[in-house]
Amino acid sequence: VQLQAFGGGLVQAGGYLRLTCAASGLSFSSYALGWFRQAPGKEREFVAAISRSGDFIYYSDSVKGRFTISRDNAKNTVYLQMNSLKPEDTAVYYCAASVVSSRTLQGGGVDYWGKGTLVTVSS
Repeated sequence: VQLQAFGGGLVQAGGYLRLTCAASGLSFSSYALGWFRQAPGKEREFVAAISRSGDFIYYSDSVKGRFTISRDNAKNTVYLQMNSLKPEDTAVYYCAASVVSSRTLQGGGVDYWGKGTLVTVSS
């Protein structure tokens, strides 16, 4: 199983980025997908999760209203649109998958992790 995240980079505060996670080696539509992040010196934290069909979506309070998670089961891809970025959004962002549910991902239950992509937001 591979979850390859890309799309990170350097952006000014108030700007936007779109992260993409391409999955292979798993039955994509059978998994809930999500994003986590880890800032320097901090623990990894939940950001967003989406159910197999896209009907159930969860966000952390810190990104709600600014970030949008979506998925394309035909392309085995999950996205994270990040708007109104803040310096505190600076982190390595990881894609994750759970065979259980998006609610399980919200609680930190992850079956597969992807390699991260770095997002840096300058003030």
